[in-house]
Amino acid sequence: MLGLRTFQRATRAPAFRQTLQRRFASAEQGPSGIGAQGLDREAMKNAFNGERAAVKEHAAATSDLWRKLSIYVVIPAIAIAGANAYRLWVEHWEHKSHDPPLEEQPEYPYQNIRTKNFFWGDGDKTLFWNPNDNKHNNVE
Repeated sequence: MLGLRTFQRATRAPAFRQTLQRRFASAEQGPSGIGAQGLDREAMKNAFNGERAAVKEHAAATSDLWRKLSIYVVIPAIAIAGANAYRLWVEHWEHKSHDPPLEEQPEYPYQNIRTKNFFWGDGDKTLFWNPNDNKHNNVE
């Protein structure tokens, strides 16, 4: 048991030391310093660099596609949708203007509760008060 453990330590130590030496080396070692594995490492490095270049090229092409889609498809689609919404809004209010006036709505006690006057206008109307939609019967 002791001999086996010593043998394992003796065979493991140089590989560990060599890994540390390569790891902390300030310059890359060429294929001659690594041995037969150097060619495989260079091939792997070239494959990695090739894959990274392919990813970069794909990213550039894809981002260019989405930029063109955003400029030439999305912006005109938003403009067309906005023009359609405006047309429908004008058409709706034109139709509403021909309706008879609404009957007087009852004033319920939970509506238009004011504990303190607003500091603008007459103090009774909210900031976004619309006289066509909001009704307030002064019960004073």
